[in-house]
Amino acid sequence: MPPYPPRILILHAPGVNRDGDLARAFELAGGQPEIVPLSALRRGEADWRHYAMLALPGGFSYGDALGAGRLWALDLQTWFAEALNDYVQTGKPVIGICNGFQALVKAGVLSAGAGATLTFNASGHFECRWVTLTPAAENPSPWLTGLGAILCPVAHGEGRFLVTQQGTEGDPVLAPAASAQVALRYARPDGTPAEGAYPFNPNASLADIAGVTNARGNVLGMMPHPEDHIYFYQHPAWTRQQDAPGGLGLPLFVNGVHFASQV
Repeated sequence: MPPYPPRILILHAPGVNRDGDLARAFELAGGQPEIVPLSALRRGEADWRHYAMLALPGGFSYGDALGAGRLWALDLQTWFAEALNDYVQTGKPVIGICNGFQALVKAGVLSAGAGATLTFNASGHFECRWVTLTPAAENPSPWLTGLGAILCPVAHGEGRFLVTQQGTEGDPVLAPAASAQVALRYARPDGTPAEGAYPFNPNASLADIAGVTNARGNVLGMMPHPEDHIYFYQHPAWTRQQDAPGGLGLPLFVNGVHFASQV
């Protein structure tokens, strides 16, 4: 580790509301987060190149007008396309959570090699509940190194991960390349696969997918909020269950800070 904490650029778009939570998670993990509005980047008051990591938090950017994360994605595609592409190509870590994940997908940064999209939950309503996530053992991304199960909340209305590729029955299927980019899957509380069962898979995402990486593994996008389980007292049963697991989201951010310090 370097003698100084890696600087982390947390993008703030109008309507984003999880930037403070995300900053605290990275601070606990040993990083130096800085929340920077998109307008400041446009004015040249901050430079992407001066940061070791890029993070896009959750919330409701631009009120989710025209679809969750879509207008934020347009910002990324128009004002920042070259800078963002250059940043991703450096191999530095990038993470998008919830609305940030939606923006990265709709901006084309994360496609899982199969035309991915995030659309309305199959339940037809906003899902706000705790879920269990398991890391995909076949994905070598540094974000997932040594990671165990994560218990954390989801809070979204458009979190259903689908791809455009169709199988013989006409249903969406994952190509082998896309399967290798799966990072996190929804699971039952005991860690066994959710197998699409509600509410363990809260939105009916294809193959229980809760998060994906790009092919290189430096960009991670996920719908659930690990930044909302970095303290033991954030677990919903901490006052009535003596052995309630605590802080299960923090190791992901520790991995990210370590990754940023090595690139």
